Amino acid sequence: MLKVISFTICPFVQRITALLEAKGLPYEVEYIQLNDKPQWFLDISPNGQVPLLQTEAGEVLFESDAIAEYLEDAYPPLQPGLSPVQVAHNRAWSYLGSKQYLIQCPAMGSKDGDSLKQHSAKLASAFAKVEKVLGGQRYFNSDSLSMVDLAWLPVLHRAWIIKQHSGYDFVAGYPKTQAWQQALMDTGLGQRSVADDFLEKFSAYYLSEQTVLGRIQRHCQPCQCQADTLDECCGQQQCRDILASCEPKSSSCGDSGCCG
Repeated sequence: MLKVISFTICPFVQRITALLEAKGLPYEVEYIQLNDKPQWFLDISPNGQVPLLQTEAGEVLFESDAIAEYLEDAYPPLQPGLSPVQVAHNRAWSYLGSKQYLIQCPAMGSKDGDSLKQHSAKLASAFAKVEKVLGGQRYFNSDSLSMVDLAWLPVLHRAWIIKQHSGYDFVAGYPKTQAWQQALMDTGLGQRSVADDFLEKFSAYYLSEQTVLGRIQRHCQPCQCQADTLDECCGQQQCRDILASCEPKSSSCGDSGCCG
């Protein structure tokens, strides 16, 4: 059986598990702690990063781009019969999607409103490019799932969670991207491709008192906001103060405060 070595909230891992789910391939997952990597993991991981994929033959593969392409080549493809040019287009748009993971993470973890706006603008530039090429199909380029859909799913899944819990919408202003996001969420792949405690650990990291999104969730009235309307979305001085500061708002922050 295929085996994935994972860290619970890693988007690069979710891209691979979502692809395995979409293909209906049986697999198992072993989780490690990135701040305490076991020696056996370091012995088989050239870059010391997740994901790793152990193939059915026992070979170990690393780098999510390479793993995704292996799974598409070694097992029945999601989109059979593509031309070499179409395959190249899919790979290019998949690469663009995976590049957003390390842009989205600091955006979600922003400790003040200005940082959130700056990081959101970088992420929005990618959504603007996607918006231009999305058509009337259910998914990225057809009515069936593609490699591109699975590469962008971690970004869109995390944006969906943030909107559900804080009201902040990373894809506001991009209606085609929003429709694509909803279509992907409707597949259930977002939930099926993560651990049972994913939401708990994700929220503890990105929706805590240490993040502006977490403080908005706890201390502001429910609202729909985005980077351009962040300062006005709550309309209360208390909430504007929350955007600008990083002060302990509850005992869960501990004595060191939110910005420690």
